[in-house]
Amino acid sequence: MTLEGFPQTVSLRDGTPVTVRPLAAADAKALLAFYRSLPEEDRLYLKDDVTDPGWLQRFVTLVGSGELVSLIAERDGRVVAEATLYRALRGWSTHVGEIRVSVAPALRRDGLGTSLARELVKVATRIGVEKMVIEVVENQTGARKMFRKLGFRQEAVLRDHVKDINGAKRNLILASTDVSHIWEAMEALVADFSPSAE
Repeated sequence: MTLEGFPQTVSLRDGTPVTVRPLAAADAKALLAFYRSLPEEDRLYLKDDVTDPGWLQRFVTLVGSGELVSLIAERDGRVVAEATLYRALRGWSTHVGEIRVSVAPALRRDGLGTSLARELVKVATRIGVEKMVIEVVENQTGARKMFRKLGFRQEAVLRDHVKDINGAKRNLILASTDVSHIWEAMEALVADFSPSAE
């Protein structure tokens, strides 16, 4: 799948320029290095073992098939964030997309995660996604706040649904929004923060 409008240069709140573009197969090693650089505490809340080369191979294959769209953010030649839009190509949920976003700790609260999520919403509307969903562990307060500002509303809490790599059970929050509602929320976000994209 070819994505139009990329690469983009996004200026964060502090003026730091970051390049956002679709993941290419050649980025696999850089993406693995990014995920391995995340603190173990962050990786506890990810659905997959993103440090496993086997996961990476499957991930890149899914990007190639169009089942998922992955955007990476680079600064100084290094991947500093990754955002993914998952969607089913067949079956009863082809109109639904799931977003996942991971940002390097040093760049959180600078608007990068919001910028990536916003770009994925644009992609989602172009490929026919009508509803967006997220799954976050209950104590991921930063991610919950970001998605709430984008118009996502909690639909369910699954108690003790997630078991992290240390065996601790955590609650999983499911939230969703209609894509048309996301546009309204994103317009409201512009009043709070609007990173510039060139």
